[in-house]
Amino acid sequence: MYYSIYPSHFKLDGGAMFGIVPKPLWEQKLPADHKNRIEMNCRMFLILTDTKKIVIDLGVGDYHPDKFNRRFGLLDINNPVEQVLSENLKISTDDITDVIVTHLHFDHVGGLGTGDGSELMFKNATFHLNKNHYEYSKNPTPRDAGSFHFQYFSKLVEEYSNLDQINWLTEESEILNDNNYSLKFKLSHGHTPYQVLPYDDKMIYLGDLLPTSHHLNLAWTMGYDLHPGDCSIEREKIYDWIIEKNLVMVFDHDKDYWGAKIKKDSFRKYSYEKLYQSLSNDFEEHQL
Repeated sequence: MYYSIYPSHFKLDGGAMFGIVPKPLWEQKLPADHKNRIEMNCRMFLILTDTKKIVIDLGVGDYHPDKFNRRFGLLDINNPVEQVLSENLKISTDDITDVIVTHLHFDHVGGLGTGDGSELMFKNATFHLNKNHYEYSKNPTPRDAGSFHFQYFSKLVEEYSNLDQINWLTEESEILNDNNYSLKFKLSHGHTPYQVLPYDDKMIYLGDLLPTSHHLNLAWTMGYDLHPGDCSIEREKIYDWIIEKNLVMVFDHDKDYWGAKIKKDSFRKYSYEKLYQSLSNDFEEHQL
């Protein structure tokens, strides 16, 4: 079974989210507020198998100062993950067996710790993290340094390592294989080096390679992308692969749609075969 959990709702600058795309175009899809911000979700994706309880990406977290919360229009400051899991599925964060973070930007790894971030949220889980991406996070470029809160997540990564509960991912391969369920990953480098894109035989979680349904156009890359041209090339290759495998693509930041299936016409233009609408800002069950 697959579920969306929304630990964070926040706002980002629309121009930054759409890069060189003119505002009159992107604002038709996502209207901006008086500060030019658009509403975004952080989608924490939960996969339940016979023996595993797996989460992918963890939202912004609640360790930030008030100034940060105001800047990003954070609507939920106290992390609701424990409450959502217990009320809807009768499980706790201690029951989670595996945690996967696509990349270490603050809006994807923020929920790794509880409260001020000093303790592990998922104490019994194996933490799956790309080794090369972690090394990059120690010394990013000045352009993307603000996205990495290394002083926060490094302590938690170290704790997982000390507990021998970390699985360092390197080349594209399986993340885990258990009781006939296999979760693999692809790597993407255009947004940030060594971003992990987890997939199984039904879905692929695309992280910030395709943050919302409105970024399907190959040219509509983000200002946050380190290498926008590479993102376009990576997307085209992975779109074709997704169509071949008949997978559902899962969006990490879209507030209106949690996923989609895509198709390509004879002119090599991509469009949606089906969009899966988000019906809740709290918790959703998905049938794939």
